[in-house]
Amino acid sequence: MMKKISAIICIVFVLCTLFMVPASAKAYQTYTYSLDGFALNSPDAYVPQAPVIDSDYMGLTEPSGLNQPIKAPTDLEVDDQGNVYIVDSDKTTSRVIVLDRYYKLKHVIQGFTNDQGNPDSFMQPQGVFITKDTIFVCDTGKARIVTFDREFNFKDIIKEPESELFEENEVYKPVAIAVDQFDRLYVVSSSTYQGVIVMTRDGDFTGFIGAQKTSLSAWDVLWRRFQSKEQRENSEQNVSGAFNNITITEEGFIYVTISLIEESNQTSAATDKSGTYSPVKLLNAAGEEIMRRNGFWSPVGEITTMNKVFDEKVPTGPSKVVDAAVGPEKTWSIIDQKRSKVYTYDFDGNLLFIFGDSGHQIGNITANGLSAITYQDDKMLLLDSEAKSFTVFKRTGYGDILIQALKNQNQRQYDVAVDDWTEILKRNSNYDAAYIGIGQAHYRNGDYKESIEYFKAAYDTANYDNSYKELRKEWVSKYILLIPVGVIAICLGCSFFMKYANKVNKKAAVAGGKRNFKEELLYGFHVIFHPFDGFWDLKHEKRGSLRAAVVFIIITIFAFLYQTVCSGYAVNQQTVYTDIISVAISVLLPLALWAVSNWCLTCLFDGEGSFKDIVIALGYSVLPLTLTIGPTTIASNFIISSEIAILDFITTVGFIWCMFLILIGMMVTHDYSMGKNILTTLGTLVAMIFIMFVGILFTTLLGKVVGFITNIVTEISYRA
Repeated sequence: MMKKISAIICIVFVLCTLFMVPASAKAYQTYTYSLDGFALNSPDAYVPQAPVIDSDYMGLTEPSGLNQPIKAPTDLEVDDQGNVYIVDSDKTTSRVIVLDRYYKLKHVIQGFTNDQGNPDSFMQPQGVFITKDTIFVCDTGKARIVTFDREFNFKDIIKEPESELFEENEVYKPVAIAVDQFDRLYVVSSSTYQGVIVMTRDGDFTGFIGAQKTSLSAWDVLWRRFQSKEQRENSEQNVSGAFNNITITEEGFIYVTISLIEESNQTSAATDKSGTYSPVKLLNAAGEEIMRRNGFWSPVGEITTMNKVFDEKVPTGPSKVVDAAVGPEKTWSIIDQKRSKVYTYDFDGNLLFIFGDSGHQIGNITANGLSAITYQDDKMLLLDSEAKSFTVFKRTGYGDILIQALKNQNQRQYDVAVDDWTEILKRNSNYDAAYIGIGQAHYRNGDYKESIEYFKAAYDTANYDNSYKELRKEWVSKYILLIPVGVIAICLGCSFFMKYANKVNKKAAVAGGKRNFKEELLYGFHVIFHPFDGFWDLKHEKRGSLRAAVVFIIITIFAFLYQTVCSGYAVNQQTVYTDIISVAISVLLPLALWAVSNWCLTCLFDGEGSFKDIVIALGYSVLPLTLTIGPTTIASNFIISSEIAILDFITTVGFIWCMFLILIGMMVTHDYSMGKNILTTLGTLVAMIFIMFVGILFTTLLGKVVGFITNIVTEISYRA
């Protein structure tokens, strides 16, 4: 009997182990993005805490009055004592709910006596901001800002600002506010596209800052000047330049968010470091955009905006960013209302982590319900306007190490930060910010060689450039005497070679008879510098040959192969290589298309060159590509990213030189005038496109025929 009972207990234990939900199970996956735009799973930096903070938990349980349940929460803020402020913008309530740091009801700001001694109240307020001594409430429905002291006593009303800079019939609808250490007010009006409104503490208008580049046409802007107030209010959702939220750092820098940007512009903003159409910007007091965007992707929220799994439930398109919050150690977060996700970055714009999802589990937010975010010490609070509640997320041990690493780095304790970053890599080997942090520590210690390896691992070009410049300085100072000697030797070698080639070419020109292979090869250096008489002698005096032309083409193929394999990190950061077959096709295909097209066309227009003459001219024309690609590839191993433009210029010169030689070569080969040669060249390009079209069409049809025959054979074999 005991054996049977023991067996039953074991079976029950195994079944419970297999089917029970682990305590660590969560409703979302934390991740980051790679350089290629692929999601990389990451340990959780924040995890949800139960329970969800709703009206019952807060103590708002009365059916009516001040303590009735929340109806339409729009904003969420935390003061320096940890108290939580929730704006309830419902028409029937219109209040600000104040909770203590444990999320229990502390006070409700609703009715008050104004500065005229009359009873007053809010009308659909939208935003709140708290300083050391004042509570600012955006009373949106009444187009004003109402202030209270920290004891919730009324102070004053800041009315609608007046200025000639406002358009006639301008609608003032304050929805968010931030106040800096100098008591300057930065107000976001939902219908104002000129930028953030800046006012003094007394309400005097001082100007606009940070105007978002709008996609409105000049006609739309002009038409708005003649609209009535009601028309402007009805069309305000189409004002793509209006910000929707604002927050401020301790230093007075301002994060502003905007969700009405054309999708194509916002999608392209992910790779645009200028931030012109970014949904979040960082402004200084003068309105200048100062956000650092050093990460793989600019801070725009979601990177994978396309629905790759064709799941209708998965949101597509760019993020709808509706709020930003400043976290510890200069970190900051934005929220995507469309996907119910939080995106957190450091001050340099590096993505730290992403988490969140829509749903009904703890840690999920109702679809399209995420409307506000704020930090409370080591916690993050997310407001769910649809569920009329907010969720508390606690920072994990992994998140603590991350913040500690950023703290040590900000305090320039780089040696200590290395230990933190190393610990992070033990838990998340895909975390690029850790590689960057370790690399920066090595850089500060003068270990430039070691720092370069870490920056390479994170594809951090900016920091790699800084380390490599220092390493290059050391190398130059060490070999300062050998560098001029090497440069002079190279110049002398090139000079001697060109003199030797010129001597051989002159001798071959008067020698007559058949030229040897060396003379045919060296003649290429005469052709590229003297194309008119060079191509004439190439055809009529037989100074070159088909075998030499083929050699030049083969050398060009290997030059491109060398470029793909041996380019330096600044040029080929992801170390992408191309096989020789692909390189050969990329060189031979356009040359073959040109030769065939030009020969077919010139046969109809009295061209004197044969197909062989055309191939020989093309072979000698590609020599400049070898002369420019080889040296630039070698030089790419000794430059930084800001110097790539020099190599690009040299390579471009090589291509232009090559195309010029082809143009002159065809003209001389066929004995055309310049005008007729240009027309023939344009016709050749059209013929190349036509041949490619026919080739693709033929290949497609051939594939279908082969597939049809294969299906018939398969069917017959089955029936047999």
